[in-house]
Amino acid sequence: MKLLAAPRPPLAPASHPARRMRIMATGMLVAMALLFILARATVHLHPAIGFVQAFAEAAMVGGLADWFAVTALFRHPLGLPIPHTAIIPRNKDRIGDTLAIFLRDNFLTPAVVARRMQHMDVAAAAGRFLASPSGGDGRLREGASRLIADILEALDQERLGGMVKGAIGQRLRAINIAPLAGQAIEAAMRDGRHGPVMDGIIHWADRTLEANEHLIRQMVHDRAGKVLRWTGLDENLADAILSGLRKLLAEMAQDPGHPLRLKAEEGMAKLAFDLQYDLDMQAKVAGIRDEILDNPAMQRWIDGLWEQARAGLLRAVRDPGRAMAGRLGEALRALGGTLQQEARLRLVINRFVRRAAVGATASYGDAIVRLVSDTVRGWDAGTVTTRLEHAVGRDLQYIRINGTLVGGLVGLAIHAIDTLL
Repeated sequence: MKLLAAPRPPLAPASHPARRMRIMATGMLVAMALLFILARATVHLHPAIGFVQAFAEAAMVGGLADWFAVTALFRHPLGLPIPHTAIIPRNKDRIGDTLAIFLRDNFLTPAVVARRMQHMDVAAAAGRFLASPSGGDGRLREGASRLIADILEALDQERLGGMVKGAIGQRLRAINIAPLAGQAIEAAMRDGRHGPVMDGIIHWADRTLEANEHLIRQMVHDRAGKVLRWTGLDENLADAILSGLRKLLAEMAQDPGHPLRLKAEEGMAKLAFDLQYDLDMQAKVAGIRDEILDNPAMQRWIDGLWEQARAGLLRAVRDPGRAMAGRLGEALRALGGTLQQEARLRLVINRFVRRAAVGATASYGDAIVRLVSDTVRGWDAGTVTTRLEHAVGRDLQYIRINGTLVGGLVGLAIHAIDTLL
């Protein structure tokens, strides 16, 4: 059975800098060979031609030696399996492991990241960009916007939405609402801000009484005796009850020191205390909170909140200029100005970013290193050779050119010394 030969990696285009330099280095070597042949054939005509022959001979040797050295890095010279040639293809896995270790030791350790970020003012850079987004690189901003939009659209919406909504639900359930509500009520009463609330409750009671006047009259009529109904006194009794309730509500609205109003304030103060310090009250409030969160209507509201946030974020990243022109842009520019002016805020943000980067490095640094190593191991030898040759091949061809010239000069110097001595 005939085995298929492994495909050779594609050659670089003629316009590629590495290939242009390779042609130049090879052309110089060929030129030295032709010059050597010409000088050798005419050396008897004049003694000076011997210097040309020595230069061309040594340059040809130096060029050939450097050609062999450069070629041996990437492949077998002339296809011959000479030992210690094709170094990069044969050591591909070791190169990947070494590169991964280099990244880990020099970039992806918590100590290195913390040291490198110690002098980075991320908050100030973010502040300058937010304060003047049009001053930055527009291509960078548009590229980042497209990247974010593509990521948001590529992620599984059911899973991503479930994660976000689950996180929202967990955060809401983790909030102990009772002490917060108690503190808010206590602060409002201490500052006298509960007065409008009490007035609102009284006005609401008055409107409710007026709207349900017929129900009260019907209740009095139904519960009154036959004598009262026959004499019409039930109507008078209903009028008296309604008039008394209206008068009571009017007095409470006009007199902040009314006994019933003071009694209501006393009840509010007790409620504020119980919300903060009574465990049974806090448990009841937590139960009410959980019932509300478990209600299907609340779940639909959270779903809508996530969809609106996702749609708004997609609109913003697809058109960052338009987003920065609205109220969001004004808020972001104001935030940028604040970041530039408030040193303490920048200090807090930079500390948070540094801790987040160090934490991410500690948690995912080894995974990134393994990713680099496994990626290089997964490449075929031809891919590795082609990519490295395209990356550094231009400089390697300069080595061939320099070797040709330096070899020629050395040969010229040796020939001069030999002739003079």
